[in-house]
Amino acid sequence: MMDTTLSLLGIAGAMTVGAMSPGPSFVMVARTAVASRSDGLAAALGMGAGGLVFAIAALAGLQAAFLAVPGLYLAIKGFGGAYLIYLGFRIWRGARQPLAMTQDTDASPRQQGRGGRTFLLGLATQVSNPKTAVVYASIFAAFLPREVPLVLALAVPVVIFCIETGWYAIVALALSSAAPRSAYLRYKTWIDRAAGGVMGLLGLRLVWSAVRGN
Repeated sequence: MMDTTLSLLGIAGAMTVGAMSPGPSFVMVARTAVASRSDGLAAALGMGAGGLVFAIAALAGLQAAFLAVPGLYLAIKGFGGAYLIYLGFRIWRGARQPLAMTQDTDASPRQQGRGGRTFLLGLATQVSNPKTAVVYASIFAAFLPREVPLVLALAVPVVIFCIETGWYAIVALALSSAAPRSAYLRYKTWIDRAAGGVMGLLGLRLVWSAVRGN
């Protein structure tokens, strides 16, 4: 029981640090939350769902599959990079467009229905980077015992989901507040161009890495 607890705490600690590291997921949630708190929280939920997918895949031996079929990792890396480039282009192209602000308490049914699309966008953003899958698998390999007890196999995905969703929910709540929102709107064009550029560069790096075969 003690070994199970230590393994779970080790994974939780490592994944918390990883979730807090800036990246495409942070950019997506932050930008969404500035426009709408409810959409930001939906995106955070999508990030949690993406983390859950990675956790289950890692437990199922995704790293072993990548090692057995190197082309699979390169293909996923290429597709993930292409998606990040597309997302970065969309953000850059819309940098000068006014941001449609919504008051969540008075949102129309049509506006409220955007939560599902935002959730899917958050999920797609989270799973678009195959390196995250390798990070998950590496952390699990470092902390999980050779024979994983059923209770640990069930607890790990739940903990991962809570960490990912919790962190990005904090980001969404913070950046949907008045002061951060005002700062963002004041410098929206430059912030969006920087965010889109960074996301595009990350995508190009993934695609180039896939082309080179590493």
